[in-house]
Amino acid sequence: MSSDRTDACGVPVGEATSDAPVFLSRREARAAREAAGPQSSAVADAAAAEKPQGMSVVQAAAVVPQIPIAPAAVMRSDVALAGPIAKSADVAVAKPSAVASPKRARRNPMRAMASLAVIGGLVAVVGLPAYGQGSVLSDEGSVVASAAVADASTVSAQSVTVSADLALPELERDQFEATSPEDLALIRQQSAIASANALYAASGARELGDDYPWATAGYDLSPLNYYYRQCTDFVAWRLNRDVGSFSAPFRWAWADLTPNGGNASQWKAAWDAHGWTVSATPVVGSVAWFGWDNHVAYVKAINADGSVLLEEYNYVNRVYGQRILAAADVEAFLYPPGQ
Repeated sequence: MSSDRTDACGVPVGEATSDAPVFLSRREARAAREAAGPQSSAVADAAAAEKPQGMSVVQAAAVVPQIPIAPAAVMRSDVALAGPIAKSADVAVAKPSAVASPKRARRNPMRAMASLAVIGGLVAVVGLPAYGQGSVLSDEGSVVASAAVADASTVSAQSVTVSADLALPELERDQFEATSPEDLALIRQQSAIASANALYAASGARELGDDYPWATAGYDLSPLNYYYRQCTDFVAWRLNRDVGSFSAPFRWAWADLTPNGGNASQWKAAWDAHGWTVSATPVVGSVAWFGWDNHVAYVKAINADGSVLLEEYNYVNRVYGQRILAAADVEAFLYPPGQ
């Protein structure tokens, strides 16, 4: 419990409850020094009255406690004056000791950056509506509101008129064409023919003497009514060429040569039916007949040794070729029609 008593210097003192030192703040120490100034004479008289026997007044006054003044080097808020102010004449002042300042906790820099980002975002969100409602500078240099500019643009767009004298291009449906399935089929056919022509040109057949007009045709019947690029159609073409028939109506077609069948194996029977010459002796322009092989060829030349030079199609699949064979290797020679 606190007490209202003061010591000889006028400083309030409390009941001594323990030996623990009492610390004074700078303000309390300054107030104590100021209070002790006008009482110096009273303190001296009291010392003379109470001095012991044999002690001078000066010595007795020397016993009066003085208010300790902290050195200038330690007059800081974190330094306390130690030593209790006792009621007795003997006043002990503890040596000042520095109090260590508490260690400041280190803050995480990422937390500060996150806070700045959040603050910046809030400022942007709040400022955007105000920016959108701001003013713009017109062509004349005056400041007008954005809403007014938008309204003016709408009115200007709605008031556009097109002159009746404006000439517009006339579009016709005939200018646009679509590729029909028939056209696509024709395109594919032409592409196939072009590819076949390229292959045929690279084969060297023309240089060897091939003059068959349908060397790259498909699988249909030719104008001679035999199938394109078969041995029978090639030989029929050569029989027509030899008599000067190069276009329709051809002199020798299927109905004139082999009306009872178009296979090569049937040609000898047709020759016999017509009464045309069939022999084992070859002549230029005759038909080399291979009945067992269902094949016919054209005799182009007879060599000095009696062998024959043959021209043919489809001995190798649907292409032109030449062979030299002994006459005995040919089953029969069918002389040109009418001989």
